[in-house]
Amino acid sequence: MGLDVSGRYRYPAPDAAWLALHQEDVIAPEQPIIDPHHHLWEEGGHPYLLDELAGDVGDGHNVVATVFVQAHYGYRADGPAHLAPVGETEKVAAMAHAAHARGMACDVAAGIVAYADLQLGDALDEVLAAHQAAADGRLRGIRHSVSRDELFPDGIVLRPSPPGMLADPAYRAGLARCQAHGLSYDAMLYHRQIPELTALARAMPELPIVLDHVGCIIGVGPYEGREAENLAEWTGSMRDLAGCPNVRVKVGGFGMIITGARWHERAVPPSSQELAHAWRPYVETCIDLFGADRCMFESNFPVDKAMVSYRALWNAFKRIVSGASEDEQAALFWRTAADAYRLPVPALRGAPAHG
Repeated sequence: MGLDVSGRYRYPAPDAAWLALHQEDVIAPEQPIIDPHHHLWEEGGHPYLLDELAGDVGDGHNVVATVFVQAHYGYRADGPAHLAPVGETEKVAAMAHAAHARGMACDVAAGIVAYADLQLGDALDEVLAAHQAAADGRLRGIRHSVSRDELFPDGIVLRPSPPGMLADPAYRAGLARCQAHGLSYDAMLYHRQIPELTALARAMPELPIVLDHVGCIIGVGPYEGREAENLAEWTGSMRDLAGCPNVRVKVGGFGMIITGARWHERAVPPSSQELAHAWRPYVETCIDLFGADRCMFESNFPVDKAMVSYRALWNAFKRIVSGASEDEQAALFWRTAADAYRLPVPALRGAPAHG
């Protein structure tokens, strides 16, 4: 597992040739899926834009819509600095329209979760209005990461956020502005910060919150080899968070390098059976604590694409919940995402899940 020159872990790039070494049939291809978390970007000479996304969502699973989540792509190079992130929304909205023009069955970026500095004060309203105008009706939420861990003072992959942001009055004032604009909050943090999110959710019970990647359980550095301890601490924190009805959870992100995933070091990619076995304790814990109506499966592509193909990822989720009811599967694969991000999917309402 490599480190960059500053000591931070880096994400490995997806390797299409390596992923092609393992092939498997699609499980329950009729099952509607809304993928509520993916990125579009050009990172390190490895673009993941409309063509790449189209190849994945069109690879056999019935992906009817997606939600794009900010990734510092395509910022404006000119104009006020606080409006630079609006460039990302402009480019993603353009790709969404291009997907429609192609006749894609999937509604790409049906929802957009954009970035805005939540500590901007009065200027935040201008940023949110600009995002809404650029998104052409697709803006659904804001993400401003608070990720930090005291054992990684230089950060993991990215620079660490300042401490205590979730309790900071200026940050909370920004969240209140998001709520006033009808937007939800995507929370990006690490597992030992979950209690901070619980305190926020209790203090702002009307704010719709989505926890990304089950709270990003760190499995590298000082946390490596402590899986049982990490799982127990995370479970306790998630149990408290589950008491906040305004919080939903994205179940996924298990292919991030910070979790300790090392599938990419193998000669052959993992099968969905292997993934289901590895992910089951976390998936089942989330569903047990929050219920299917507050959990949604996510791909986190292309980040997780370094470890697993899109087909195997969704097959793994389908294996894990194969014994769940049709209603529970509908919630996990599309309904919770549609509700959380207010997505227009009337054709799916009342449609039975298949599993």
